[in-house]
Amino acid sequence: MTGSTISRTSAGRAELLSRSAKATDALSMFAEASAQLRRLLPYDAAVWRVTDPVTGMMTAPIRAENLDEGGCAVYWESELFTENVNLFRDLARATVPVAGLRRATGDLPARSTLYQTFMRPRGFQDELRAVLRVGGRPQGHISLFRAEGRPAFDDAETQLIASVVTPLAKQLRSFAEPAPQPQPLPLPDAPYGPGLLLFDPSGRLLSVNDDALIHLDTLPEGPAVPSPQGIRVPAWIQATAMKARAVAQERDRGQARARVRNRAGRWLVCHASCLREADGGLGASAVVIEPAKTSEIVPLIVDAYQLTDRETEVTQYIARGLPTGEIAARLHLSPHTVRDHIKAVFEKVGVSSRGELVGRLFTEYYAPLAEKSMTRVHTG
Repeated sequence: MTGSTISRTSAGRAELLSRSAKATDALSMFAEASAQLRRLLPYDAAVWRVTDPVTGMMTAPIRAENLDEGGCAVYWESELFTENVNLFRDLARATVPVAGLRRATGDLPARSTLYQTFMRPRGFQDELRAVLRVGGRPQGHISLFRAEGRPAFDDAETQLIASVVTPLAKQLRSFAEPAPQPQPLPLPDAPYGPGLLLFDPSGRLLSVNDDALIHLDTLPEGPAVPSPQGIRVPAWIQATAMKARAVAQERDRGQARARVRNRAGRWLVCHASCLREADGGLGASAVVIEPAKTSEIVPLIVDAYQLTDRETEVTQYIARGLPTGEIAARLHLSPHTVRDHIKAVFEKVGVSSRGELVGRLFTEYYAPLAEKSMTRVHTG
């Protein structure tokens, strides 16, 4: 690599990170990062995904470039059931969370089922994938594809992607912070409950209840798959159903669970399990999507605001309305130390009072609208 090439790459990387840092949401960040990255590292198609930092599951939003939506099921079927090269779950723990398919297979991509079932039919000859992680937690995935006739992704390109993994992951993490004001969405007058979707072993939607339709209408737009019912099922929900089946078959591990923010800024949780037939065999996969409880969101809050374990404990006691003296007694700390922790939390969250802190983190944004309760807040 020549000096001029190194200089151009360095300047391009700085521009990519600068533009991405100004983005106000994940989709705009993906768009900016991709536009800049293409100038440094040519590719023909791409997928940029947000992931649940606790479970590593793909969630929303997702940005797909130059890819047909019908391939989502094929891609994840390979990832969850048959692939053994560059799995996202392995990359998430790797020293360098970036890998190219052709390099990983010794330029024998046919060793990969992803290549055979997804890439080759679409004219792709290499994939460079990365896990965007920070603090040991995955915040997103990138998949970059090159068409036949192009060179394989090389070491310099892999290193370039590796150099932006952490800054982009930090930016994604920050989007879990509560929005300044949730946006209203039209909802029916009658109460609505958990949404239920049933999928067959191939990932095809079998049935869906009315509450699921309500939740689906509030989700961010993104890649989706058609269904016999005429419903466009978000690709990440279908992948959650497939994950549950893979876990049930002991082909994968972990949880088929992901949190997602709807367009109003409210958190939902999507979780799936594989049902059993009368003979004990695996049946349909049931996916439930419902408003997330506060306990589901606390890990994301902690991650987004980079609260320490002790600051998290103090914050939870504040949310329960405990005064400084009682918090100090429960944590075996001095009141002065507790006040220092509270000050640090205020600075990280950007608030100036206990009431504002509770409203920002819990009451306004994370409790389901129909179940909000008044929280007693002490000032001492």
